[in-house]
Amino acid sequence: MQMVRASESDVQTLARMNKMLIEDEGHRNPMGPAELTKRMSRWLGGEYEAYLFVVEESVAGYCLFKEENDFVYIRQFFVAREQRRKGIGRQAIEWLSHEVWPRGKRLRLDVLTANPAGIRFWRQCGFTDYCLTMERLET
Repeated sequence: MQMVRASESDVQTLARMNKMLIEDEGHRNPMGPAELTKRMSRWLGGEYEAYLFVVEESVAGYCLFKEENDFVYIRQFFVAREQRRKGIGRQAIEWLSHEVWPRGKRLRLDVLTANPAGIRFWRQCGFTDYCLTMERLET
């Protein structure tokens, strides 16, 4: 597997995978391809970085993150459906931890409670519960 830092030329690929991530995790984000592309471009042009996971010359996933004062916030992490359960996600986390992210910083991310596969994956990668965000829809 190769890890390639994403650039503006990768924005449409990232947006397409982001749409699949939204579907897979059961997120209620209604954005379409054009909106996701525009948002991804804005993020990469700002404070976020992304790396593509490339397997046999094909993009198998990505990680979008930004560095905060005392932690790295992983905003999006995705492995293509047909590439899952092959160790790609764990390899990517390990590589980013050793090659990109500063040592000694916490890693933080949000996982939707309706995404048990995601929760299981992150726990297997050594993440532990930190907080639970709750909400209520006012009627």
